[in-house]
Amino acid sequence: SKPTYGIHGTPEPSKIGKTNSHGCVRLTNWDATELAKMVKPGTTVEFLE
Repeated sequence: SKPTYGIHGTPEPSKIGKTNSHGCVRLTNWDATELAKMVKPGTTVEFLE
């Protein structure tokens, strides 16, 4: 099976951009709320560097 990753909010914006999870993508809670309004669960996402 393909690997999966979580995209979720955090109440600690100072931790965004720092290694502190097992592959999840952290957003501010308000950005996560806005993203959830724009996409449906299960949407394929491509991460680019």
